[in-house]
Amino acid sequence: MTKTYEVRTYGCQMNVHDSERLSGLLEDAGYAAAPEGAAKPADVVVFNTCAVRENADNRLYGSLGHIASIKRENPGMQIAVGGCLAQKDRDTITRRAPYVDVVFGTHNIGSLPALLDRARVQEESQVEILESLEVFPSTLPTKRESAFAAWVSISVGCNNTCTFCIVPSLRGKEKDRRPGEILAEIEALVADGVVEVTLLGQNVNSYGVEFGDKLAFGKLLRACGEIEGLERVRFTSPHPAAFSDDVIAAMAETHNVMPQLHMPLQSGSDRVLKAMRRSYRKDRYLGIIDRVRAAMPDAAITTDIIIGFPGETEEDFLETMDVARQARFTSAYTFQYSPRPGTPAATMDEQLPKAVVQDRYDRLVALVNDISWQENTALVGSTVELLVADTSAGKGGKKDEATRRLTGRARDNRLVHFARPDGVDVRPGDMVTTVITSAAPHHLMADGAPLAVRRTPAGDAWAARNTPTPVGVGLGMPSIGAPAPLPVADGPACAS
Repeated sequence: MTKTYEVRTYGCQMNVHDSERLSGLLEDAGYAAAPEGAAKPADVVVFNTCAVRENADNRLYGSLGHIASIKRENPGMQIAVGGCLAQKDRDTITRRAPYVDVVFGTHNIGSLPALLDRARVQEESQVEILESLEVFPSTLPTKRESAFAAWVSISVGCNNTCTFCIVPSLRGKEKDRRPGEILAEIEALVADGVVEVTLLGQNVNSYGVEFGDKLAFGKLLRACGEIEGLERVRFTSPHPAAFSDDVIAAMAETHNVMPQLHMPLQSGSDRVLKAMRRSYRKDRYLGIIDRVRAAMPDAAITTDIIIGFPGETEEDFLETMDVARQARFTSAYTFQYSPRPGTPAATMDEQLPKAVVQDRYDRLVALVNDISWQENTALVGSTVELLVADTSAGKGGKKDEATRRLTGRARDNRLVHFARPDGVDVRPGDMVTTVITSAAPHHLMADGAPLAVRRTPAGDAWAARNTPTPVGVGLGMPSIGAPAPLPVADGPACAS
């Protein structure tokens, strides 16, 4: 019987995209995805880990302890651990969890099937961690989570030295793909039904540094505008220090680059930014926001903020609150600082008490939510075009089924729950035009009848993926006419 697999993902978008590659690799090696809710556990369970999130190691070992008992009852089951935590804790995982069969790092995800085979044959754990990237991950097989939206990695690694971040030591120095390879991958995705791509990089707008072209990212955005059938282009995450006016111009002038920007702030205090080794200051950050809004008045801007960095004073915190008021973020991902072993910040003096950090965090969240609600309320009565989401993947609203609403993303990436049109089959990947009727801090509502529904190749791709293929019964009679075409693989072609 075909062996089954399950991939459990922790962390950022880069990890999510890596998990799509891990799934593609396993299916290419003959495994099949384990059905949801199956009584029998998967034959292979892969943990794709993060070392940035708080208590990442505790979460991993807690999950491993739970699955160890399942493995004892299912001889032949294998457990693999990869990702950033595996890269960092290579020597401790098999010591703390000797029942783990494979440990692999961020630079060699392509080795997973071979390592599983080797562990099975040799009946002992396999640990393989490379210190540098040998093959750019996008050349590997990929099983995409979505039929109509895709991640496209344009670079991996990071050349910055932020004192709170361990990513550079785990992902390595920045390595850039050539523009032709990226565009070829995107064109293959569009041919497969994708209408939205998100360009990924640890510092996505520093793309081109490896081959010496400081304008490469803006050029890449403009080139995406030439790809017929590609309706939406997004990118994450840029770095304020490298964010240039040519990128702003490319965003504003390229029809399919969305009016949305995720620009990490981390702190509004120049003193704290210096301690973080963030090579920009408050005024530069706000200047970028002003220029983006001058070029794209309707742009939605989101951010990341760390509260409670070592030595942060009440005055420093109030500076962050001031930037939030001026920038008027659509939303902010706010984090309470926690030390990461191996980072300079972890050994800094003046680590703040938990109660102080919690108080500041609560105050910032309240401010950001209030601003988000005000910004969303200003959109009531406006007309928006939505890319319909696949709510079957658990990404819709909790009450969508009860209210018969569907969910979609506006061009500025705001989440909108909208009324299901009567008599029209709306599929994930299709486009719906509707009017906003009410707002909340984290989503919008459109309860009137949609103005228009546009069926798209993306909706066709979703339907093809989710329509069961009928199985016929042969009677031994020869068929007449041309043979049926071979099935098309579900996923992008390898870039060349």
